[in-house]
Order: sequence, then structure tokens, then C-alpha cells
Amino acid sequence: MLVSATEMLKKAEAGHYGVGAFNLNNLEWTKSILQAAEETQSPVILQCSAGAGKYMGGWRTVVDLVKDLYDFMDITVPVALHLDHGTYDAAKECLAAGFTSIMYDGSHEESFEINHDRTAELVKLAHSKGVSIEAEVGGIGGTEDGVTSRGECADPKECKAIADLGVDFLACGIGNIHGVYPADWEGLQFDVLAAIKAEVGDLPLVLHGGSGIPEDQIKRAIQGGVSKINVNTENQIVFAQATREYFEAGNDKKEKGFDPRKVLKPGMDAVVDMVKQKIVMFGSDGKAWN
Repeated sequence: MLVSATEMLKKAEAGHYGVGAFNLNNLEWTKSILQAAEETQSPVILQCSAGAGKYMGGWRTVVDLVKDLYDFMDITVPVALHLDHGTYDAAKECLAAGFTSIMYDGSHEESFEINHDRTAELVKLAHSKGVSIEAEVGGIGGTEDGVTSRGECADPKECKAIADLGVDFLACGIGNIHGVYPADWEGLQFDVLAAIKAEVGDLPLVLHGGSGIPEDQIKRAIQGGVSKINVNTENQIVFAQATREYFEAGNDKKEKGFDPRKVLKPGMDAVVDMVKQKIVMFGSDGKAWN
């Protein structure tokens, strides 16, 4: 059975480790992430953006796919199905569809007041259904589902105002970005993280744009209160690389090498390996039932 992300992230915050939130893109990626979590005995968050949800056939298709694979693969570890960077409308749609966790990203609304008021409404609605909810303050740099931000750091006072609404975990901009980090990236702003943590107490924090951040900064962020780390780009890169190597080696020319199950397997294996690496880096391996 799928669960909300509340309990796993409370345990992560108290235990000073992180839980990976890995984006879904299709059947193959869903299987790969579940396999990696089971093999490492780690709790895991499967998350889906609006673009990926549309590509996969809609929110209910995503829910059915994850639930069915959870049963078919005999998964035993805690798994949450989470909406990533959801709009106000998408958050409501995912609650209706059966997601066990949602994110309302109101950081791009016209005013903080809109973000605050809509978050308050969605907190009540999500909790009435036993669903966890993530909110966001400050911008995560780069582009996600067509929304571009320069990556402004979050205001700690605004973080507290959102935290006081009862959200279960909070995404806050601390210099992190989506996509590939540029060579001149200045790194995470740990002074901002410390100021936010001082305001929100033991509320689990979320690090978006987790792909490509050096391991020492990831671990320092976890010690500073980050409990959920989002990863997508690195999985995309290794999947593409493994698939490209399959064709460059001429494997599609071999007997039935054009079978999509063979074509996609190297990419799937690469995603399994990457997710397992991240789980170990974040420290959640063996923590499924801690």
C-alpha cells in the first residue's frame, strides 16, 4: 500500500538522513526506482510533474501504474506517490486521483499572499484525505514544466508563515537550480538554510534540483535540516547515455535487438544504479522500517 510522505520524512529529519524523491517518466523508470528502493531497503518518494503526468496518460494512469507495480513487484518498503511542482488546480486533481502526497508550488504566484492563502486551503483538503503536502517559498533556479526562475533565495520569515499553516515539508530556495548546474554556480547558501531552519524548527525541508550538487554539499544540507532530495536530471542523463551506447555498439542490429524490451533495458539498469547511489549518498539505505 502506498503511504503519505509525512512519517518517512519526520524520521529522516530526526535521524539526519535524506529520502530521495525520484521523478517518473514512464513504466520503465517506475520499475527501476521501485527496484532500487527495494534492493536498498529504503523508503522512497516517486514523484510526477504535470508534463510527465500528461505524457503517461493522466493522473489516474500514474496512480494505477504505481499501485499495480507496487503489488506486482512485491515491494515491501514505504512508497509515497507525490505531485512535483503542482499548480493549485493540479494539486486538487491529484488529490482526487489518489496521490498520497502533493506539492503546491505557489512560489510563482503574483504575491506571497496568494501562495499563503492557497496553501492554507490545500493543507486542510490534503489532511482531510490523509495526504501529505509540500509547499514552496523562494524560487528554484532553471526551468521546470515551462516555469523559469533565476533561483532567488527564500525569505525565512515567509518560510515560517507557510510552515505555520501545517504543511508537512517545505521547499525553499537556497541557491539550488533545476537541470544541469553551470560551471560558475556559486553553491548552496548554507547561511540561508540555517536561518530558515531556525524559523521552522523540526519541519522537514526539501532540496529541489538535487542532481549534480557535490556530495559534500548534499550531506551538509541534510545535516542542516534537508530531509527530501529531488533527483531527475541525473537519471535522464544516464538513461540517455546507456541507450545511446546500445545503438552505437550495434546491438539493435543483432537478433531481435530492436525489441524495445532489449533497447530500453540498459537505460533501466542505469537508472537503477543511479538511484541506488543516491539512496546510499542520502543515507536512507536500510531505513525502510527504522
